[in-house]
Amino acid sequence: MKQKINSSKHVDLVGTYETEKPHLMARLRRAGRTWEEAEDFVQDLYTETLENIPLVSEIRNLPAWINSLFNRRIIDLWRHDQVKKAKGESNAAEETLREIITEAGLDPLDTYVRDCLVDALNDALKMLPSPQRKVVEDQVFRGMTFREIAQITGESIDTLTARKRYAIRNLARALRGWIEN
Repeated sequence: MKQKINSSKHVDLVGTYETEKPHLMARLRRAGRTWEEAEDFVQDLYTETLENIPLVSEIRNLPAWINSLFNRRIIDLWRHDQVKKAKGESNAAEETLREIITEAGLDPLDTYVRDCLVDALNDALKMLPSPQRKVVEDQVFRGMTFREIAQITGESIDTLTARKRYAIRNLARALRGWIEN
């Protein structure tokens, strides 16, 4: 009997996942999450629920319960982001790429753009002057802060930020040329 209840709730959970996923994804996207982050978040939510299927059998309104869990997770995610911001942490790689893409006028959700953007960006990076390329590589690929780079190189943070700003402009210009071709 218990197996039948669990099987029934599993079917309910799959149905709920299929109907609620687009709404949850849209909410995450509006909250500023990337498509991949939203997919992972929703998948983790349902995986955890699936792992606790015996507890789920006691729930009368599964979609409402999942929405409640989703809201709590969103709040936890927001709090985690706020703690990172307060500590001065950031995802420099993602922020830099968003800056470049925005300045170039590209839509990163376009499938064709996504497929070709990495190659074009790598080519553009190779064409940057060495000091600019070094700052971008240190921040984006090595996850270093301006302070860490300044300590290693002995250059001022202002110089490094200016180099990054010029690098972003040059990368955006190269990507605009890529678009035109």
